[in-house]
Amino acid sequence: MERRPDNRADIRDFLATRRAQLTPERVGLPTSGRRRVPGLRREEVAVLAGVSTEWYTRLEKGHISGVSEDVLDAVARTLQLSEDERTYLFDLAKAAQPRSSARRRRKAVDIPPRVQWLLDSMTLSAAFVSDGRLDIVATNALARSLFAPLFDSGTTDERGRPNFARYYFLDDDSHDFMDDWEGAAKITVALLRAEAGRYPGDKALRELIGELSTVSFEFRTLWAAHDVRIHHGGVKSFHHPAAGLMTLTYQPLDLPMSAHEAHSLTIYTAEPGTPDEDRLKLLASWAATRLQEAHPTGDSDR
Repeated sequence: MERRPDNRADIRDFLATRRAQLTPERVGLPTSGRRRVPGLRREEVAVLAGVSTEWYTRLEKGHISGVSEDVLDAVARTLQLSEDERTYLFDLAKAAQPRSSARRRRKAVDIPPRVQWLLDSMTLSAAFVSDGRLDIVATNALARSLFAPLFDSGTTDERGRPNFARYYFLDDDSHDFMDDWEGAAKITVALLRAEAGRYPGDKALRELIGELSTVSFEFRTLWAAHDVRIHHGGVKSFHHPAAGLMTLTYQPLDLPMSAHEAHSLTIYTAEPGTPDEDRLKLLASWAATRLQEAHPTGDSDR
C-alpha cells in the first residue's frame, strides 16, 4: 500500500485559522468576559457543530481520517466556510484516507493540436492554458504579448515556460507590471493552497511551494494564512511596457485534456468601446506583426 501524505498540519492550521476569524456575535453566542484567544473557542465550535469538545479537538489536531461527510458538513457550516473552503476541507479529508490501490500519479501531457488551434483562433482575446501549479503550458500570440514581462523574466524554467507564482514572488519587476500586486499575489497563493489540498502528493508542487517559502517572505506570510481559492475570475490591471495601463476582465475555464493533470483555459478581454479595447487591439496588431516576422509566408527561395 502506498503511504499517504501526512497533511495533519494543514488540517490543523486551516481549521484553527477559520475558527479564529469568527466571533461569538457572528454565530449568535453571548459574549462575556475577556477572551484569551481571537475568534471562537474549540468547545464553542463543538457545541454549534453538535459534536463533543474532545472529538472536535482531535479533529483540529489533524485526525480527520474516517470522519463522515455529515460531520464535515456540520463543521463547515459552523465555521461558515465558503464553497471553496468547504471543497478544500473535503479534499484534505479525502487525502487522509488510507487507500489500498496506488495513488494516481500526475504527469505532464502534451497539448493537443486542437487546443492550440482554439487559442490561435482568439485573435482579439489573450488566451492561455495553465496547469494546477500555475505554469503556462500553451498560449496564443496576444497572450504572449500581454504577458511579455512574464515570458521575458528570469524566473522561467529551462524550457522558457513561465510560472505565475515564481514571477510574482521572485521577480521584483512584477510589482511594476501588476497594478494590484498584493491582490494578484494573494489569489495566486490561494490557488496553490487549493491545489495542494487536491494533490498533496504532487512532488513538483511541493518543490515549488518549498522554493517560494524559502526565498520569499511575502509568500510565507500569505501561505500561513491558509486562504483558499478555486473558482475565480474578475478584473486585473497591468502597466504594460508597450501599451501602458490596461484594465482587462478575465475568466478561467476548466479544460479537461487528461486524467493525469488538471488544466484551465484563461481568457482576457477588454470592455468594448473603451480605451482598454484600443490598447488590446494595438497589442493584437503588434503580436500579429511579430508572428508574421517569425514565420513569413511564401517561398523565400524565389
